[in-house]
Amino acid sequence: MKIQEITPIVLSSKEKGAATWASTMIVVKVETTDGMVGYGEAVPTLRVSQVFSALKQVSKGFMGQEVERVERNYHRWYTQDFYLSRSFESATSLSAIDIALWDLLGKELGAPLNKLLGGKFRDEVPVYANGWYKDCVTPQDFSVRAKEVVGKGYKGLKFDPFGAYFDWIDERGLKQAEERVKAVRESVGDEVEIMIEHHGRFNANSAISIAKRLEKYNPLFMEEPVHHEDIEGYRKYRSHTQVRVAMGERLIGLKETLFYLREGLVDILQPDITNVGGVTVGRKVASMAEAFDVEIAFHNAFGSIQNAVSIQLASVIPNLVILENFYDWFPKWKRDLVRNGTPVENGRVKVPDRPGIGVEVDEELLEELRADPVPLEVSDEPVWVVGGTWRGY
Repeated sequence: MKIQEITPIVLSSKEKGAATWASTMIVVKVETTDGMVGYGEAVPTLRVSQVFSALKQVSKGFMGQEVERVERNYHRWYTQDFYLSRSFESATSLSAIDIALWDLLGKELGAPLNKLLGGKFRDEVPVYANGWYKDCVTPQDFSVRAKEVVGKGYKGLKFDPFGAYFDWIDERGLKQAEERVKAVRESVGDEVEIMIEHHGRFNANSAISIAKRLEKYNPLFMEEPVHHEDIEGYRKYRSHTQVRVAMGERLIGLKETLFYLREGLVDILQPDITNVGGVTVGRKVASMAEAFDVEIAFHNAFGSIQNAVSIQLASVIPNLVILENFYDWFPKWKRDLVRNGTPVENGRVKVPDRPGIGVEVDEELLEELRADPVPLEVSDEPVWVVGGTWRGY
C-alpha cells in the first residue's frame, strides 16, 4: 500500500476554545493508492501558516512510499532534513504524517493502534483536566470552577496560578499564586491531585521561591518550572527543591529527550506525540523514560486526533502516570470531528477498539471547517495561556 496524496488541512470555527491556540487544528490527511485514508495532527500555536507550508515540503519526502514501512519512512525524512533536530515546523510535520501512517496501518490490518504496539496495559486511561479555568482570576473564581471539575468525576486538575508574571515573580505575585492554589486545594480536598503549570517561563530563583511557597499543597508535579532551554536553571532548581518536576512538551526528538533524562532533570516526562516524532518516536521515548524510572504524562492539548492517538499510546505503556485532557473544554466542533469517540467518564477514558487511532473522522465536517492558513493575531495575553487569566487581582 503506497502513499498517493498528503493534504494538510487547517480547521477553525467561530466557536472558540479555552485559548487562542485551542481554536485551530491542523489535520493531515494521507491517502493511499488503494483508496484508504489515515489522519494525523500537527501543532498550530502561533505558527499555523509556517507549519502548513512545512507540511507541503515534508510531504514530498513520503510520496510513493509504502505505508507499512513506518520506521523506514521516518528515517527517510531524517536523512533529508539537515535541520530536523532544530526545526519545530519540520518535526511536527513529520510527527503528523507518522501518526496518519500508523492510522492507515491499523486500518489495513483491522486492528486498533494499541494492538500493533503490544496490546493494552490498561483498558481505561486516567486523565486530568486542563482548560477548565478560562477567565479565572480570583481565588474564588478558581475555587468555584475547581469544584465543578471534580463534580464531573475528575480526580486531577492542572492550572496556571501566575497571572501575567514572566521570568521573575515578586512577593505580590507569590501571594496571589499561593492564594489561588490554596483555594483550589481546599475546594477539592486532599484526594484530588493538583498540578501547577508554570508554562516554562521563570528563571531559577523565581521558580525556587514558587516551589517553597506551594510545596505545602502537595502538588503531583510542577510543570516546566523554568524555561525549557535553561539547563543550568533546571540544575539549580533540582538542587534547591523537593517537588516533582514535569516537562517535555517542547521536545522534538529522541536524543534531545535522552539529555534531560540522563541529567536527572525530570521526574514525569511529558512528550507530545504531535511534535516529538509521532507514534514511532513517542513509543521509544516512553520506553527510554521507563529505563530511567521516569513516568509519562503525555502532553495532549491541541485537538481530537492528537487526543485519540495519545489515548492509544497511553494505554500500552507501563509507566503512565496520567494523561492530560482538554476534551471537555474543547470547542464542540473538535469533539464532533471524531463523533465524540473518546468521552471522559469519572476521570477515565475507555480505550477505543476501532482500527487505527480508534476514532472515525467526520469528513463532511472536516470540509465544512476548512480554513485558510493565516497568521494569528498577537495580543498582550500570549496564545499559550488559558484565556482571560493573564492578569492579577
